[in-house]
Amino acid sequence: MELMRLIDEIHLKYPFYGSRNIRNELRDRGYKIGRGHVVTLMKKMGIEALYRKPRLSKPHPQHKIYPYLLRGMEITKANRVWTADITYLPMAKGFCYLVAIMDWASRKVLAWQLSNTLDSSFCVGALEEALCRFGTPEIFNTDQGSQFTSDDFTKMLKSYNIDISMDGRGRWVDNVFIERLWRSVKYEDVYLKAYDSITAVRHGLKTYFDFYNGRRKHQGLDDRTPDEVYWTTLPKQRVAA
Repeated sequence: MELMRLIDEIHLKYPFYGSRNIRNELRDRGYKIGRGHVVTLMKKMGIEALYRKPRLSKPHPQHKIYPYLLRGMEITKANRVWTADITYLPMAKGFCYLVAIMDWASRKVLAWQLSNTLDSSFCVGALEEALCRFGTPEIFNTDQGSQFTSDDFTKMLKSYNIDISMDGRGRWVDNVFIERLWRSVKYEDVYLKAYDSITAVRHGLKTYFDFYNGRRKHQGLDDRTPDEVYWTTLPKQRVAA
């Protein structure tokens, strides 16, 4: 677990590192570890070099892949585009997975859920919560992972007449804002707390996301919080509703 946590930290900092360089980095930190062991742990975590994030969401060969709809689009209003992603979270004794749904323009985290498996149910649960609390976006953008191409997930989007957009395979830059969220979550909370259970992670992240949305000012948002940007750029009819 300690090695997986360190590999996750190294990968966030140096996403272009493969198993050899990660092994060298670990050796520099005093760990006697072979490349084969690093490869085994990276596979368990879903990490590959040249990707900005762990490749937790792998394509399903029988699921439909949707085109990317955001190229050249200026997104400045809340609820125009939502995005979602999954990340690996290390704990003191084990690990879990986190899915978050974010409003693109404001960076506001609309909903999130934890799971100890990578099935689609916790992603669908987060989507249901976001739709219930914040209405519907025009477009929902994700990667091509099987959780997001699953029938349960896409049928829900279609039932609300939401257009589905998916990143080009391996193009982490297409989902860059939520990638930055993972860095913030890990460096500002998870790595500092060393949670010992999913229950502890859940309580801790609730506090963190309240801070992230309501108190943490973002340079990219002109030093405003996600809540400020979300509620001031939400179309008036939605605010009224």
